[in-house]
Amino acid sequence: MSNAAAAAAHPWYRSLDRKQWNTLLATNLGWMFDGYETFALILTVGAALHQLLAPAEFAQIPKFAGATIALTLLGWGLGGMIGGILADYIGRKRTMMYSILAYSLTTGLSAFAWSWESFAVLRLIVGIAIGSEWATGASITAELWPDKARGKGAGLMQCGLGIGFFLASFVWLFVAKLGADAWRYMFLIGILPGFFTLWIRRGIPESPKWEQAAAQRRAGATARFTLVELFAQPEVRRRAILAFLMSLSTTVAWWGISAFLPPYVASAAAKAGLAGPQWASYAGMSYNAGAIAGYISLGFLADLYGRKRVTLAYFALAFLSTPLVFLWTHDLGLLLVAACVNGFFTLGLYGWMPVWLPELFPTHARATGAAFAFNTPRFIAWIGPLVAGTLIASFGGFGNAAMMIAVIYFLGLASAPFLPETAGKPLPESV
Repeated sequence: MSNAAAAAAHPWYRSLDRKQWNTLLATNLGWMFDGYETFALILTVGAALHQLLAPAEFAQIPKFAGATIALTLLGWGLGGMIGGILADYIGRKRTMMYSILAYSLTTGLSAFAWSWESFAVLRLIVGIAIGSEWATGASITAELWPDKARGKGAGLMQCGLGIGFFLASFVWLFVAKLGADAWRYMFLIGILPGFFTLWIRRGIPESPKWEQAAAQRRAGATARFTLVELFAQPEVRRRAILAFLMSLSTTVAWWGISAFLPPYVASAAAKAGLAGPQWASYAGMSYNAGAIAGYISLGFLADLYGRKRVTLAYFALAFLSTPLVFLWTHDLGLLLVAACVNGFFTLGLYGWMPVWLPELFPTHARATGAAFAFNTPRFIAWIGPLVAGTLIASFGGFGNAAMMIAVIYFLGLASAPFLPETAGKPLPESV
């Protein structure tokens, strides 16, 4: 039996060594902590604003909530670009450590907000810190995992976000009972991930592919700034623009629709005479249980059927699952099931990014390219929560607003067919 045939006969996970598994664990946990910090805001923003705003402003809470989430998203875009560029210049591992430490400290500071203005500014800073982690983790996982299992590794890394969202929902189920300052406790808990950087420092290697590219950069082989490099070559520029459009579709839709799912379920529960915060936690856990399965499934399916076909299917089903939640389901129990299905596709859709993006760009600009596609849409998408909050307030409900925003999924469906299929192929050193 040849070496290739012998490798094919063994399960995919047998080909991985301890360093590769440690890298996956580190990137998964880093993204999980990102998820906790992000979803903690979505779960608690209503409670926080009830304490930070005057009673006369309570009717406008959807607008203030949309503005707060939007500023976090804007910061995420800024931090994401900075982090991606840093990861190409100072290393994947070092950038990951700095970003986790930064968002842990700044999330803890959010607990001490004394007004809506101070809360909004602090969340902007948290967003900057959170944004810098993703491209680093996606790049180092792609560069260390074998070609045939890279989609699986990316899906397993990305599911950390859903785990973080689920964890935040679970913690809020108990912390919400601690009184008016409960939202502050949620953010204080967010300090804990900072201690994880001590393990990263010793537990994972730097990417050999990055070290080789860094050596070439020092030798003058790649002198151009990495962000300029994305647009210097026609094929790289074409890929960057198409990936940006797909990411814009994914991001605007999620932040403009699904970010409001917990408060939507909470409002439905309150109308039924039930505890709104408790049902928001239930909805968050159900939604993110579906999302975790969606992330992992996308990675495994993309290795099996190809990046393009699976991504297109997720875009289509994300659109179809939106009315399932916001228009067609009225029973609270069934609404939790619908939230799970919606989470599988709308948040699971993000799995195409760590699976496909690192395979589209050369090593010396890989993190920059992934960061550009993943984060720059947030400079536009941050308007989504503002628009959604206004639409919800204007139309008196979530359903029509959700469907108006969901139309943007068609942008992703129109863009994905023009990117190359990369399943099972080596990462490009040049394009």
